[in-house]
This record gives sequence, structure tokens and C-alpha cells, in this order.
Amino acid sequence: MEKVNAWFVACMTILSCLWRQLQQVPFALARWQTYFALGLATLVCWLSIGSPNALAGLNDDRYEGDIFALYAGNGSLVPPRVTLKEALQRQRPILLVFYIDDSRDCKQFSPVISQLQGFYGKVADFIPLRVDALPPQPTDDPTEPGYYYQGYVPQTVLLDAQGKVVLTRSGILSFEEIDDVFRQVFDLLPRSESVELKRRPVNEINTELVRE
Repeated sequence: MEKVNAWFVACMTILSCLWRQLQQVPFALARWQTYFALGLATLVCWLSIGSPNALAGLNDDRYEGDIFALYAGNGSLVPPRVTLKEALQRQRPILLVFYIDDSRDCKQFSPVISQLQGFYGKVADFIPLRVDALPPQPTDDPTEPGYYYQGYVPQTVLLDAQGKVVLTRSGILSFEEIDDVFRQVFDLLPRSESVELKRRPVNEINTELVRE
């Protein structure tokens, strides 16, 4: 709140000075010009106060808004394009990410998920899930996200195309840790042998991972 208060005080000071100056303007000045000046100053102040850069705190547990838009620069991740049930029917790998917006670890982990989507987003479904939106009761239905949630954030779960869990980990994971499992799911060459995402040789032909 310290940053918000500082911005508010600064904006109010500017508005106060501007108002005093306008009171000294000759009466002949059209009223609409005065109102326009006040309106413009007010708008600038509100934009400054509402700016994510003024509020964002990567290393704290405060809520500033959607972490994927603020810290990963990727607002396309939330809301997810498909539900878990729909993703399972598509028979593609699925990455579930359980998170909350007021968690430092989740904030720091969000760019990793965005980076992974850049590589695998066309061939796998990415489903970030706020845990406070999950039903409080446990479920035995594997088509429901709560079936995979273990009570920690961030938590990452990767399902293969058949819906089998191939990775479930809590905490901040590196890009490489998740990428290694993705490479196994897609039968890609190890990172040490392939900077590009290439499949293993089949009939002496290497085919790249398709990016639609």
C-alpha cells in the first residue's frame, strides 16, 4: 500500500496546484477548457495509480491481478481455452498448473509456463487453474481438476495424450525440468542433441515437432 499512497499523494498535490492556478484564470476563459484540464489531470492520476508497474511486486505475496498477464506478459493463458474434460477428449498432452494470484512462488513461476507454451502450445493444452475456484470437496473423477490437486501452489501436473500422469510436482520448477518430460511425451531428442524441437529418427528421417 505504500506505493499506492505515494502515487495518490503526488496526484492530489498536482491536482491541488492545478486547481489553484485555474482559479486565477480570467473569467473570460471558457468553462469547458477548465473542465477539460481538470478531467485530463484526473485521468492521468488514475492511470498512474492503476498502473501494474506501480503496484506489481514479484517478490511478495500481495494480490495485484492476473499473474500471467502481469509477470509473464501472456494474458492468453487465462482463462484456459478448453476445460480439462474437453482437453482429455482431444487426446493431446495436458499441462495443469494450480496457482493463486497472491503467491510469490506462483508469480515467479508464471514466466516458465508462458515460455513452455511458446514451444508446446500448438500441440498440447495448457490449463492454469486458480485453486480458490476449485470445489472444496475432493473428487474421484479424473476429468475434474480437483482430482489432481494435492494442496500446494504452484503445482504442476503433466498428462500424456492418453490421460496418464507423467509429472506431478509442487514448487517452482525450471523450464528444463518440465521440458525434459515434454520431450519424453513427444518422443523428442534430448536437449543435448537437439536445440530445435525434433523428433527421434524414424526411417532415417527427422521430422520437426509441428507448429501449426
